Amino acid sequence: MKEYESNNYDVIVVGAGHAGSEAALAASRMGEKTLLLTINLDMVAFMPCNPSLGGPAKGIVVREIDALGGQMGKAIDATYIQMRMLNTGKGPAVRALRAQADKELYHSVMKNTLENQPNLTLRQGIVEELIVEDGVCVGVVTNTGARYRAKSVVLTAGTSSRGKIIIGELMYSSGPNNSIPSIKLSEDLENQGFKLTRFKTGTPPRVNKHTIDFDKTEEQPGDEEPNHFSFETPDENYLKLKEQLSCWMTYTNAKTHEIIQNNLDRAPMFSGVIEGVGPRYCPSIEDKIVRFADKPRHQIFLEPEGRNTQEYYVGDFSTSMPEEVQLDMIHSVEGLENAEMMRPGYAIEYDVIEPWQLKSTLETKIIDNLFTAGQMNGTSGYEEAAGQGLIAGINAALKNQDKDPFILGRDDAYIGVLIDDLVTKGTNEPYRLLTSRAEYRLILRHDNADMRLTEKGHDLGLINEERYNAFVNKRNDIENEFNRLSKTMIKPNDDVQSFMVENNFKPLQDGILAADLLKRPEVHYGDIEKFIGVVNVDRRVKEQVEIIIKYEGYIRKEKANIEHLRKMESKMIPENIDYRQVTNLATEAIEKLEKINPRTVAQASRISGVNPADIGILSVYIERGRIAKKEAH
Repeated sequence: MKEYESNNYDVIVVGAGHAGSEAALAASRMGEKTLLLTINLDMVAFMPCNPSLGGPAKGIVVREIDALGGQMGKAIDATYIQMRMLNTGKGPAVRALRAQADKELYHSVMKNTLENQPNLTLRQGIVEELIVEDGVCVGVVTNTGARYRAKSVVLTAGTSSRGKIIIGELMYSSGPNNSIPSIKLSEDLENQGFKLTRFKTGTPPRVNKHTIDFDKTEEQPGDEEPNHFSFETPDENYLKLKEQLSCWMTYTNAKTHEIIQNNLDRAPMFSGVIEGVGPRYCPSIEDKIVRFADKPRHQIFLEPEGRNTQEYYVGDFSTSMPEEVQLDMIHSVEGLENAEMMRPGYAIEYDVIEPWQLKSTLETKIIDNLFTAGQMNGTSGYEEAAGQGLIAGINAALKNQDKDPFILGRDDAYIGVLIDDLVTKGTNEPYRLLTSRAEYRLILRHDNADMRLTEKGHDLGLINEERYNAFVNKRNDIENEFNRLSKTMIKPNDDVQSFMVENNFKPLQDGILAADLLKRPEVHYGDIEKFIGVVNVDRRVKEQVEIIIKYEGYIRKEKANIEHLRKMESKMIPENIDYRQVTNLATEAIEKLEKINPRTVAQASRISGVNPADIGILSVYIERGRIAKKEAH
């Protein structure tokens, strides 16, 4: 193929999935002339697996993306067919929104956003090589021979990276949903010195709505009280509840399990056909049957893929069994006895860049000005991909502009936890973000993502003045209302005493501060308003004030821990330090520190195999100031 010089850009983003879309939008909105190249324009921001966003931790990431100026929250608010708040009976740290998306509409809305974004060019093309000069990535080469040059490049190739689809004994080279795979880019990355590994994910069959017996299933409706992900979605949209589509629940049974057990010799993940490591927290149905053989049944969710399609996603039924076995499995499930399978489930193997080869900015350590994001960094899920894409796009733009990089700490956002885990610990399986991975999850709540991150988004130029002013007003309202409740005394009149008795409280002897009464678990904001009056502030202001007051002591403790962490984060490790010259440092610690090359002592402390004694030794060594450096090669 004859190559030719094409256009020049500031940033090139490769791949227009959820990571690539956010990366390209961020870079272009920060003033960078951006090119977004994707294999197929009909799969922009496509959802090849479950067409849904959110859930524990993931839903908070969507709100963090929105608070920083990203697009995912706005897109799902415009296209959801069902919205639910999860874990409402639990504490605020684990509450999260989940939305079922209209699959085609979500893709269409995001594609339209990209097409109409100033500074952004969306183009179809298959990138096969990087252009690297003197250790710096300066562009890409496509399969048509076009050479596009740029100051920075962001790779978000996802599961297309040398993708291979597996259905029973059938195997073929493919990206997700039978799209064209990216083969030569993986080969080029290996030639450039990157260490790649193979991961696996999968998707379940789809069935025709008209062939489901819903009378045999349990309805799962959306919330009656509407909600939304984006802090920018107007509240009048909140007040107008969309007509939602229900999901439905059924179960596997003994017959389903028998069919699977009898065909395990044909199951690719047990027969040795699949080499890639699969996701621990989203196992295939055959894996569940083997691992949890004592369970008589497993939940199955039937979820619509959109308003204008009859396809239903068979959730929690991911499989790579042969097609005829999948049919038998489906027909054994109550409500699906006569279901018509429109698409079989499949497993897909793909290449992953081992993420310890990345900096906290998501720039690679091997090639300057080359960033990677999304599933090719080892994560699972649209939300984790989009969060990384946003950060990679921001940092590509900042590097071009000779500005300081943008790094979110573990106390700033779940996105910060995600990236720190990847670059510090690596991952030997598809990484899924969980609330349990965050040390400060009472600080990193779904309701306060804007308070944590909007200021940062504004500083980056991703939040406009109108939205920023609305944020400042909300922040002031929260402070004023908190102060009002902290200073207003509720006196023991007849109404108050009746309330106390009805709630099994002791009658008041003296007055009580409104904030102190609100701290009681049984008391809610609306109760307090009856006694001190209603103020005209947004419902979300009241939500935050109630959480802040109820959990004030716990929040104070977490903030104290965060201050301790920040002191450790401020202890920078000198570049090119020779760890082998640090006396008494354990051999395993030396090997891990050389591999990860942490920025700070705090990051070093999170590396598996580096124990507290090693951190103490390293800290003292750095404080003495006589640092041995590696010899330049």
